Amino acid sequence: MSFIEIKHVSQSYDRQHNVLEDLSLAIEEGQMVTLLGPSGCGKSTLLRLIAGFEKLQEGAILINGQDVSQLPPSQRQIGMVFQQYSLFPNLNVFDNIAFGLKMAKVNKEEIQTRVKEILALINLTGRENDFPNQLSGGQKQRVALGRALITKPKVLLLDEPLSAIDALLRKNLQQEIRRIQQEMNITAIFVTHDQTEAMAISDQIHIMNEGKIIQSGSPRDIYTHPKNLFAAQFIGQYNLLAADQVKQLLGYETIHSVAIRPETIEIGDVFLEEGEDYFSTQAKITDVQTNGNILTYRLLTESGIELRADQIFRSFNYFKVGDTYPIFIKKDNILEVPA
Repeated sequence: MSFIEIKHVSQSYDRQHNVLEDLSLAIEEGQMVTLLGPSGCGKSTLLRLIAGFEKLQEGAILINGQDVSQLPPSQRQIGMVFQQYSLFPNLNVFDNIAFGLKMAKVNKEEIQTRVKEILALINLTGRENDFPNQLSGGQKQRVALGRALITKPKVLLLDEPLSAIDALLRKNLQQEIRRIQQEMNITAIFVTHDQTEAMAISDQIHIMNEGKIIQSGSPRDIYTHPKNLFAAQFIGQYNLLAADQVKQLLGYETIHSVAIRPETIEIGDVFLEEGEDYFSTQAKITDVQTNGNILTYRLLTESGIELRADQIFRSFNYFKVGDTYPIFIKKDNILEVPA
């Protein structure tokens, strides 16, 4: 039995459109699981149903073997962190974090002890007397995380908590959230539309679209073996070739599209004939962009197909725009992906 079980959940806001459609999902204890998908795919609705903020129409939600489908939020032992910090502006950091304990009428000594522990966990020791307007966005989000954890919930839910934070701080907070989740060994569900974020923090990723789970797996499995065209389009910067382009570039017929990761395309100096394990052709470099330590090349192959190739920026001896070079792709990196 899994720690969280979502069984045949369906939810609709009108009779014409199902936000969730017969969705089932199992989550193991202590995992950080990410629901990844575009806006409107149903991931936040599923999170609100688990939290009890919406009434479940069909199916069941079990936590540690208990059916919580009809329980109010206060009885589900769930902590929730929202996209907006939702801190009380008139309360300092200590009182914001302690709010749930005070509502539960926990004695003052225990409140002091537990808030002190949480402040250390979220790296805000010494800031307990500050008010929200004295904090940065990242600090506010850590306070919101501390407030969700202070009651020792069975499950932590995070609904796009980092989407309003700048890129550099966002990466740091991803690491902090992951560290805290692992230290507490708490089962967590993280909602995001950012595939890079999902890859960085997750034990398991569930790609959602139109109210359904499209693909589930570890970050590595999801990235290297997309199950279908939607997953390949959503999870990375794959080169996606329609069946007629496959015939044009690779020389064989297929009824499916083909996906090729840009980092698996090698650009060389010497042309080699196509081998048993790899495909080779010539390509002209039409553009190059520097993305930190990655050089992204735009290629036009001799068969007229455009490709993207990513190379690590190791030196200043990079390939020149306008020149033609051999390119090589290992055949096991050419993946067929059904619609």
